[in-house]
Amino acid sequence: MPVAKGAQLDPAQTRAALLAAATRLFYERGLDGIGVAELCAAVGASKETLYRHFGSKEGLVRAVLEQRSDRVSAWLAEAALAAGDDPFARLDAVFTALGRWYDEPDFRGCAILNAAAQRHEDPARAVAARHLDRRLQLLTGIAIDAGAANPPETGRQLLMLVAGATAVADHHSEPAAAESARQAARVLLSSARTAPS
Repeated sequence: MPVAKGAQLDPAQTRAALLAAATRLFYERGLDGIGVAELCAAVGASKETLYRHFGSKEGLVRAVLEQRSDRVSAWLAEAALAAGDDPFARLDAVFTALGRWYDEPDFRGCAILNAAAQRHEDPARAVAARHLDRRLQLLTGIAIDAGAANPPETGRQLLMLVAGATAVADHHSEPAAAESARQAARVLLSSARTAPS
């Protein structure tokens, strides 16, 4: 991020540029696949600039994961909301959005869960837990609106289908992972509507 002599630095713009570059590099190479010096060189910033904005590499990791979780959670919630009031249409919209993501050429799975698997400690695990809670909330809301007899359990089962489809699409190169999971999710949601006798 070289700045012309005499130019004013914009701290928000610098922070955003660092976050964008780190987000891309961490997703491509993993949290430990790039050191602070290489990261700074890649974004054209000094270590002092990185530390001033994030305190440490761990602070940068937390900021990257939190920002990505915020963005992904909002994206899935918006996809579901845009599908209207029908819970099955909202469920379909979630898996359709995921399927488009799986088809992207640089898809490498869920960055949040990848980070938590790479580091079984905070900040990655704390952000991953919050990330999964947000997905669970979305899916449990769909289960409630569908009239599921046990919405929390149905939401957890739907979450497992989402997480599983993402893992299969990433590690098994399964082109139909989202569609297969969508079909299973619809069956699950339909059967959950029948109250146990």
